[in-house]
Amino acid sequence: MEKKSTHILNASSNLLGFSLVIITSLKITKISHSTYLDEFAGVACLFFAFSCFFSFLAIRATKQKRGNKFETIADYLFLIALFCIVLAVIIVTMKVI
Repeated sequence: MEKKSTHILNASSNLLGFSLVIITSLKITKISHSTYLDEFAGVACLFFAFSCFFSFLAIRATKQKRGNKFETIADYLFLIALFCIVLAVIIVTMKVI
C-alpha cells in the first residue's frame, strides 16, 4: 500500500492555513466573542499542526513500523481536524441563514 504521509502533509498544511485565515478574520471583525467558531477553528489548527508534524515524522522515519505508526496518528489527527472544520462551516451556515 502506498504511503499517505505526503498527501496528509500537503492537505494538513493547506487546511492549517485556511483555519488560521478563519481565526484572523474573526478577530479582525470582532465577532469571535459571540460564536464558538473560533474555538472550533483553533482546535482544528492544533490538530492540523500536529497532523503535519506526525506526517513529516512518518516521511522521515527510518523504520517501517515506526513510520506506519506516525502515519496512522497523522491520519486520525487529520480526520478530527477535518471534523472541527465541518463544525465551523455548519456554524457559519447557521449564522448566515
